[in-house]
Amino acid sequence: MRTLIIIFLLSPFMFYAQQEREVSLLEDKNLIEVVYFHDNGTISQTGTYDLNGLLHGKWESFDESGNKVAMGSYNFGKKDGKWFFWNNEILREVDYNANTIAAVREWQDGEKLALNNK
Repeated sequence: MRTLIIIFLLSPFMFYAQQEREVSLLEDKNLIEVVYFHDNGTISQTGTYDLNGLLHGKWESFDESGNKVAMGSYNFGKKDGKWFFWNNEILREVDYNANTIAAVREWQDGEKLALNNK
């Protein structure tokens, strides 16, 4: 029952363009894990919320072909630490500090410093 109440309370925060999603409670971490899907059934986003509905922990985003396009972490609703954004042949590394951009690095294809693992 507790899980249903938490899911109901978080549902207004979790509506994106995706039609389908899977939600589960990670009781040992007090987090709600969610997976959103594109209309074609491939995963769009994965991540976790805290019990207050704030984005918290690792998040990943994928395009409709299943390629990773973004990866990073939230700390109670704020982007924090290193985020990576893939766009064609360019990788951007963005350092966040409490949702504020602290630094940006950019690499072109051929400068393989990070891999886009699915």
